[in-house]
Amino acid sequence: MGVDEIADATNRAVFLDRDGVLNAPLLKEGKPHPPAGLQDLVIYEDALGALEALKAAGYMLLVVTNQPDVSRGTKTRGDVEAIDRALAAALPIDEFYVCYHDGDDCGCRKPKPGMLLRAASEHGVALAKSFMIGDRWRDIDAGHAAGVRTILVERRYAERAPVHAPDAVVYSTGEAARWILQNT
Repeated sequence: MGVDEIADATNRAVFLDRDGVLNAPLLKEGKPHPPAGLQDLVIYEDALGALEALKAAGYMLLVVTNQPDVSRGTKTRGDVEAIDRALAAALPIDEFYVCYHDGDDCGCRKPKPGMLLRAASEHGVALAKSFMIGDRWRDIDAGHAAGVRTILVERRYAERAPVHAPDAVVYSTGEAARWILQNT
């Protein structure tokens, strides 16, 4: 499916970052990091209800996550995929899109929109009717670049703000879902 066909798509989606939106990140010096493994995976209490409400409203749920620790050699793809499988077993997620690259040279690593555009193409998603929920500047800027509305789950990390202001700032995944449902 080409870019022109994405514009004609009819499915609505909510793109979700993984760590910090679905599950708690590990914080080191105010910066978020993914869980080291399944033993550290803590799914946010409100994630299931939030995703079930979005699913009931007809949204596809597509996770788009940067996992550069694989390229850095501090995690394996198996580590990342085990966490994804656990999340998929607990939450109504349609598909995971993962960028394993380190650095900003690839088109899929957020803040570039590659994962969102690929998912939209593969699932016939109308970007103008869709949303990105993220907890970091990279998520919001990727969503903006893809042409979706963006919701920042504010976790008060020690990092810069997005270049593009989000459409909404909330403090939990549940609040993000409620904002989407009230604004569509």
